[in-house]
Amino acid sequence: MSEWQETTIAEVAFISSGKRPPVVRETPADGCRIPVLGGSGIMGYTNEPLYNHPVLVTGRVGTLGQLYRCTGPSWPSDNTLVIVAKHDRINQDFLYYALRTRIEQTVRLNRGSSNPLITQRDLGSLSIVVPSIDQQRAIAQILGTLDDKIELNRRMNETLEAIARAVFKSWFVDFDPVIDNALKAGKPIPDKLKGKAARRREVLARARAEGRLAGLPEHLARLFPDEFEESELGWIPKGWRAVSLPEAVEVNPLRKLRKGEIAPYLDMANMPTRSARALRFCYRKYTSGTRFISGDVLLARITPCLENGKVCYVDFVEKDKVGWGSTEYIVLRSKPPLPLEYVYFLIRTEEFRTFGIANMTGTSGRQRLSAESLKYYLVVVPTVEIAKIFGEFASLIFAKLKANDEESLTLATLRDALLPKLISGKIRVKDAEKFLEEQQL
Repeated sequence: MSEWQETTIAEVAFISSGKRPPVVRETPADGCRIPVLGGSGIMGYTNEPLYNHPVLVTGRVGTLGQLYRCTGPSWPSDNTLVIVAKHDRINQDFLYYALRTRIEQTVRLNRGSSNPLITQRDLGSLSIVVPSIDQQRAIAQILGTLDDKIELNRRMNETLEAIARAVFKSWFVDFDPVIDNALKAGKPIPDKLKGKAARRREVLARARAEGRLAGLPEHLARLFPDEFEESELGWIPKGWRAVSLPEAVEVNPLRKLRKGEIAPYLDMANMPTRSARALRFCYRKYTSGTRFISGDVLLARITPCLENGKVCYVDFVEKDKVGWGSTEYIVLRSKPPLPLEYVYFLIRTEEFRTFGIANMTGTSGRQRLSAESLKYYLVVVPTVEIAKIFGEFASLIFAKLKANDEESLTLATLRDALLPKLISGKIRVKDAEKFLEEQQL
């Protein structure tokens, strides 16, 4: 420990305030993909960076006690503080982990009354101890190995879910396999689907030219019809059914939970917006609220949660147990022959999102989608064989998502246990490296 020296953040880093971005979009768009960071995370996107180099960002006003590491272009907003290492004094990654052990102190430095506030001087006054630059790099490498694996799992899950959504859209929205079969068999294509058919011809031709599989494997393709028929929903695959959503999906099914019973509770704040799984929940005594079981899908029905895509596939409630949450959830559960995962992917489609937003009612700022209005939304029900195949595929995807998330939770727990001990010098680098090698990390 003799080589470790006590210092302050101000002595080893530059601290400045972010700036108000010129334009903020809610979702990424071409030419507008630079994340705008506020005290609670990504607020939106802009079309130009304030910083092109790595920076650390924490809340200056409003939300305090959170720290974000930006490795690419970013625009920290004017309610944040930006920290950049003085590279002759401290390694940027080590600074990030050192601040992680101190950042919660910013909450106690709050100078605001009704609105939390800290200053550059407040943040700069926080003390840390630092070893040599070589030791800093070694410590950052150990902790970074854990964070890199967590990030890899996150990206893998993002990719897996994107694949599953694409398959759902291809099979049950665009009817690509049916169009492919019709083209192959020389069957007529309805006028309203000829645009899609032309695009499929191009896709299939490109795949054949590049030596890739054109369409589905034969054993799957033959499960789909090669003709269309008219329905209330428009043209759908022959032999499939177009029904109102409540005919294919249970809406707010009855679940029993005694008042005062401790059960899994999902807060609206922890509802996912871009993925299927809720990563944080707690146990709480039931008072009143929406009740659900494993395999149910929760849809946030109130503005702006619905517009933001708060949807969750419930897989954190034990078998034969009941969980609960906000009264602003609509609970949905696929009816046989549809697999449980079907309704999750259905309400993630742009078509359903558009319907949901258009059918919200109520006063400005408190609009809701009623469960009753779902009877006006039509869905397509495929054959039993195709429903089963999609269910087997989706369940494998969801199992992998859960396994990755659980591994990441274990890694995060390990990282959080090592972090203060490594940063304070209580654990030697060589001992931590040996431990990670034993864990095959």
